[in-house]
Amino acid sequence: MIRTRVAVATAALIAAMTALTGCSAIDNLTSSSDEPSASSSATPSAAPTPYESQFTRDGTFQSHIDVNGMDFVYTLYPTKSTPRTNEWYPKGKKYFSFTFQAYDLDQEIRDPFKTKRKVWLDRMQVTSTVKLVGGGTSSEEPYALDAIAKNVTFDPEPLSNKYGMLITSPKGAFELRNQAIRPTSKDTKGIDLHFAATVWIEERAGSNKYYKKVIKQTVPIAIFPSDTPTVAESIPVNAN
Repeated sequence: MIRTRVAVATAALIAAMTALTGCSAIDNLTSSSDEPSASSSATPSAAPTPYESQFTRDGTFQSHIDVNGMDFVYTLYPTKSTPRTNEWYPKGKKYFSFTFQAYDLDQEIRDPFKTKRKVWLDRMQVTSTVKLVGGGTSSEEPYALDAIAKNVTFDPEPLSNKYGMLITSPKGAFELRNQAIRPTSKDTKGIDLHFAATVWIEERAGSNKYYKKVIKQTVPIAIFPSDTPTVAESIPVNAN
């Protein structure tokens, strides 16, 4: 299946880049002088986690959500400011970046772009839930976002229209960098980030007729017990 080839190709790319560099593959693909950086990069957690989390365990998170043959991909990774996910503690800010993109699975990856259905991202919303050691949740919300996508994405001039900004690969993608998760109570064991993207999907390539969907994803993040704040690494003056 085309979806399988896309997922396998993405996983192979990440694995290959990680093996060669010891770094987060996604971070390497998107880093620039604007990204807070240090000599080290994303480091997966080797210790048992207090809260089950792919993001914490692997140092990245990626999900594929199929909507009528359109693959929506959320990718999250810790930035070079706080790269070691096994050192994310309740105190101190934790920094992450994320991208959101769509792939038309009805077409081959290298097919002409005009044969692919367009997807436009209107709004990106994110809320957060704090999970406590003793069970239950707190009223804290350490991270929240509610924004028109084209106004906040990393690209200062995204291709956009009345429906939003283009996110169909390979011509468009939504990206936010260096998002800060604020400190939480000391009995925090995890934080769930809840993503909701409002998109407009083209019915068929070139039809210019669209239907609306909200693409949701929850990403669990483990928070390790410590009285020490999460420490942001110093940024070299000429960091790349």
